[in-house]
Amino acid sequence: MKPKAIFILGPTASGKTQLAFDLVDHFKNHQQFDIVSVDSALVYRDMNIGTAKPDAVTLKKYPHHLIDLIAPTDAYSAARFCREALPLMSDIVRRGSVPLLVGGTMLYAKALMQGLSDMPESDPHLRRELDERAALLGWPALHAELAKVDAITAARLKPNDSQRIQRALEIFMQTGVPISSLQQRAKNSYSWPYETLIIGLMPTDRAGLHERIALRFDAMLAAGLIDEVRQLRDQYSLDADLPSMRAVGYRQTWEFIDQADTSNAAREQLRQQGIAATRQLAKRQMTWLRSMPTAVIVDCLRADLSAAVGVRVEAFLQVKK
Repeated sequence: MKPKAIFILGPTASGKTQLAFDLVDHFKNHQQFDIVSVDSALVYRDMNIGTAKPDAVTLKKYPHHLIDLIAPTDAYSAARFCREALPLMSDIVRRGSVPLLVGGTMLYAKALMQGLSDMPESDPHLRRELDERAALLGWPALHAELAKVDAITAARLKPNDSQRIQRALEIFMQTGVPISSLQQRAKNSYSWPYETLIIGLMPTDRAGLHERIALRFDAMLAAGLIDEVRQLRDQYSLDADLPSMRAVGYRQTWEFIDQADTSNAAREQLRQQGIAATRQLAKRQMTWLRSMPTAVIVDCLRADLSAAVGVRVEAFLQVKK
């Protein structure tokens, strides 16, 4: 029999982290869980407020794997996530625990379950070249270039999806092979070694999620998001094109700091831009989640969310109380 693993996936502000904590508490006398972060922003050290990273007290009570791994000047990838998550999950199972994978970076989750080919490491020189061309021509022009060499990937990317367009072009320039072909090869040869329950948190009322997103971003601003970004800029050699500073909330705060306008109007503009960008992120995350046919979709706004998901998990694990 395959060992079991549980995913809690969903858009930002859908309550994934609290649900994970509730499950750990609910099953503590019957089954141990190890929380594994599936979040491309939580990997960065010193990026705490804008990533909604649990504080030190919470992390002591609910330890997380795969957070605080790299400096904001570095880059992380789905390939590296897979290389680190798979042996970690094996170790968790050997200890008699169940991997509880929690987050909203759907690309990481999908790559882990479906396989990802051995992609070449990022090439800073090629990335700089692509950034310079994008600055001159615009990302839609580079998207058109991608369509000529990898129509499959280009068809699923928006013309301004700079990070993914850049990565797809970078890989083609390095290997001469479209990233879609490499991904298909991996899918054909990969066997996921776990019996899996995927809990997908989705709102039945989009307005309810939007309200949560606004409250969450307001809380980040109140907690000192602007000061956090200023401190990061002082502490590290950062630029606005680094993946860490492209993260939602950080990008908008970076632009706010650059314009050197601290008026209430400028702060309100930051707030509105941050909330709008977070809504767009949530929309993309939900699109990814809908593409996972085996996910058990649960309304993230329901009052009895933890109890409802607990019943599903109990049946999956066949826990006898």
